[in-house]
Parts: sequence; C-alpha cells; structure tokens
Amino acid sequence: MSKRYSELSLEELLSEQRLVNEELDALKAQQLKLNMARGKPGPEQLDMVSDILTVLSAPGDCIDGGVDARNYGELAGLQSARELFAGILNCRPEECIIGGSASLQLMYDAVSKAYTHGLNHSVCPWHKLDKVKWLCPAPGYDRHFKITESFGFELITIPMTPTGPDMEFVEKWIKDPAVKGMWCVPKYSNPDGIIYSDETIRRIAAMKPAAPDFMLMWDNAYCVHEFEGDYVPFPDIISLCREAGNPDMVYEFASTSKITFPGAGISVMASSVDNIEYVKKLMGVQIISYDKINQLRHVRYLKNREHTLELMKKHAAVLAPKFECVFRHLSDEIAPLGIASWQHPKGGYFVSVYTLHGLARRTLELCRQAGVVMTGAGATYPYGKDPDDSNIRIAPSYPSVEELDKAMHIFCVCLRAAALEQLLAK
Repeated sequence: MSKRYSELSLEELLSEQRLVNEELDALKAQQLKLNMARGKPGPEQLDMVSDILTVLSAPGDCIDGGVDARNYGELAGLQSARELFAGILNCRPEECIIGGSASLQLMYDAVSKAYTHGLNHSVCPWHKLDKVKWLCPAPGYDRHFKITESFGFELITIPMTPTGPDMEFVEKWIKDPAVKGMWCVPKYSNPDGIIYSDETIRRIAAMKPAAPDFMLMWDNAYCVHEFEGDYVPFPDIISLCREAGNPDMVYEFASTSKITFPGAGISVMASSVDNIEYVKKLMGVQIISYDKINQLRHVRYLKNREHTLELMKKHAAVLAPKFECVFRHLSDEIAPLGIASWQHPKGGYFVSVYTLHGLARRTLELCRQAGVVMTGAGATYPYGKDPDDSNIRIAPSYPSVEELDKAMHIFCVCLRAAALEQLLAK
C-alpha cells in the first residue's frame, strides 16, 4: 500500500485491514519476545569497554594525587575525576561533585535537599510551602517527572519546539513564585533528540524567576553521544548563568552510564561553587564519599575529553546501524501512509514517533500482543498522560540489528492495524 490511508475508499480500507490483520496474526503466532522499552547499551557496547575492569590491578594503582582511593575521604570526589568531568562539560573542577553510577540519584538528592532543608536562597525548606510547581518540557524523560511528582509537586507541561522548550510558556510560568524549577535535557533530548538552540539556551540562562531558589535541572545525559556525524559542541550553561546574573540557578548532571557501564559508572553534579559548598555540608551527614576506586578506574580508562570522544566513535559504530534500521522501516512502511511523523536525531538513544491522535496506546497494546515490549504510552508526559495519545518512544540501542529488524516490522504492522481500526470506526 503506497497511498495515504486518508485517501482510501471504504472498500480499500477494508481490504487493507484484512491483509494487515492476517500479517499481524502470523506475527503473533511466532511468539517472539523482543524488548525496546529502555534506552540501555547493548551487550556489544558493554563488552567493548570491559577492559576498564583491569586498569587497577595493584595496590599502588589506587593512589591518585597522593590520595588512597581505597580509604575514606574526598567527599566531592577525586580531584582527577572532577577534572575529567569538567573537561567533558566545559566547566571548572571546583564546580563538580562526583557521585555513584546514576546521575538520577544526584538529581533526586538535589530536589530532596531543597525539600527538606531548602537551598542557598530559600526563604524556608520547600516542605513548609503550601504548593510547589515544576516545569516539565514534554515529551520528556519519565523518570524526571516521577522525581518531582514523588514530592507532591504540581507538574506543569511545557510544549517542546524544534529548538527546545517553548520559552513563551516558560517565561510566563516563572513569574509564579511557586514555580521552583524546570527539567531540561539540552542535547539530544529524551525522547525527541532535539538539540536546544543557542538562542534558547541563552534565553534560559537569562531567566529571572520569581522564586529566588529556582532550580534549573540541566540533565546533559547525551552530551557526547553522537551516532551520526561529528561531535556537536555545547555551551557551558554554568558560565552562561553566571554571566546573566544567575550564578546559583543551574544544576548540571551527566554520567558515564552510556559510555562505560550503566550499572557501574560514575556521575556528576555541577553547579556554582557556592551551591557545591552548600550541598557538601548536607552531604557530609549522609555519606563520607562515593566509590573512589570506580572514580579512579574511569579516570585511568577515559583519560580526558578527547580520549572519551574517540571511545564514543566506537559506540556510534554499533548504534548507527540500529537507528538506520528504525528509520528505514518507518520510511518504507509508514511514511507513505500519512499516519505518523517522527524526528531524525543524530545522537542520543531514542526515536520519537508521533502517530495520528488516539493511536499510541492501541499500537503499543498490539505490539505487546505480538511480543514486542516498548515504553508505555503516555510515559513521556507528566503524570503519564499524553493529551493526544500520540507519542511513542522507540529505544533501539539494546536489541541486535536482527532483532530490531523484526521488532520494527511488527511495530509498523501494529501501527497500521491501529490506524485502520480508527479510520473504520468513524
């Protein structure tokens, strides 16, 4: 079928539905088990970096700058680890705190500290406030939304544009002093793969929120994660905020989760020196230090930004064919039918598909029946509610190309089946 479904006669729609349903039944009969639910590195990527496990082999290897990484101390992390992340993020080592394997934990902890103790510029801890609101550019990262939802904050959906969050909406909402923060994934946003424009970033850095303790949560998770083309540099948001008179507004996060091992990586929170010192005082009650052996392992293995970028080219060589597979199936099987559109990012870990309104949930249910598990419908919106029931996040990184080829064909058949159901129900 090469005609748009909207152009088909009733007879043609019924004929197409019979063919699609027959194919779908045949696919269900195969009882496949394929998973595209989460954006995690595949086995080939993990095997590729396994030699990180051998970089420390003797007691002397654990000494770094006169510090024994095996012992207590260095709350903010090894100096060499702070320097490594500062080089990657274009900030300063003294602006960094090194955490454990998950930057998400650092994000949760930062919000938690604001809730229980307040921040540098807080009038009081947030738990004493009648209401806390939070800006959530959407579609976005479901785990971000769940953090702020878990504290009872009111989540405000901000539409995404091709250049980042719709700043007209953002600038309107920050006039409300109850609005205490905003989530941002500035490079290869989850799930759209959008890179915020320089204009948008500068506009964000120059915001003047009514709340003096507004938290700009800058999750730079995909800062070095190209799978197509050359590395795309990005601005230092900490410097931009400082230049705009907002030195304490931004909290930037990153990790090695998709560089080395998601289960055994290191993470970073970067912010103003004043914020870092304030957070360290609170952290000192809960922890003596994160895993410095692992920090040192990463320093020795990754070395610096240049060496890290060379490693990321190897990751790209693994990921590129998988994303090409996704785009090929969408282009060949869906594009001529006029039932969906999608982004074509050159980095990150996801492809965001927008179906006709009202098709996402049904498409994913049919996928489940056919043995393909994907991110749940609505997950990319606050409270798990997509107002149009149209966004579907595809995560191609984990399956092999062969598995992905099968999964994407099933996805396309299911989307066609859902679209035909809808059209014939009118």
